[in-house]
Amino acid sequence: MRLVEYRRVSSRGQVRDGYGLTVQAKDNRAFAKANGHRIVKVCSDDAVKGALPAQDRPGLQCALDAIAEGKADALLTGKLDRLARALTVQEAVLAQVWQMGGKVFTADAGEVLPDDPDDPMRTAIRQMMGVFAELDRRMVVKRLRDGQKAKAAAGKHATGLYPLGYHGAGKGRERDAVPFEPEQEAVRRIVQLRQDGKSYREIAAVLEAEGIKPRKAAHWSAMTIRQVWVRESTRS
Repeated sequence: MRLVEYRRVSSRGQVRDGYGLTVQAKDNRAFAKANGHRIVKVCSDDAVKGALPAQDRPGLQCALDAIAEGKADALLTGKLDRLARALTVQEAVLAQVWQMGGKVFTADAGEVLPDDPDDPMRTAIRQMMGVFAELDRRMVVKRLRDGQKAKAAAGKHATGLYPLGYHGAGKGRERDAVPFEPEQEAVRRIVQLRQDGKSYREIAAVLEAEGIKPRKAAHWSAMTIRQVWVRESTRS
């Protein structure tokens, strides 16, 4: 069977934690060889969160496109949580692959079987795995938030990821968000188009047509544009 391999790490830290892209690749190749499959395409997302939908993950969208275009028969990933760390995203991606006539395999557990009305436990167990993956992600976020609160209590600036159009400048307590000119073009264009009465989806289409790229995703989403507009309109 022709497989499209999907790998993902949500942060550089995962490389140090032992399940980086290289280790995932090794597991996936071993699974394919042991089961007589052939990896025909490799797609990956580096430092991309697993809670994002497929359209906001270039690597995952690449894998889905390979199945949709008939270039692969199944999607292979190291573990189910590499596919998604949010239950709704996991189920949406699985459903999309199955609707296209494809299969899904994980190197650690084999085929992820489609729902069967005669075997409700199959769906329940898969979804419980997704729930625990999402819980783990939320616990990580909570630890980060707690760390930021402790930093703020110590009189330091507590900032996480900087929003589109901004990056960190300064050191120690003086570090804070400042405009990042390479991304400010997109911010200014979003504000201008929104002030002209364009919808979020219309703005996304304009940005795509003008060749203005988002920070990481392959395409602009209406949600990202809304976040930029709400933030910038509040500033003014």
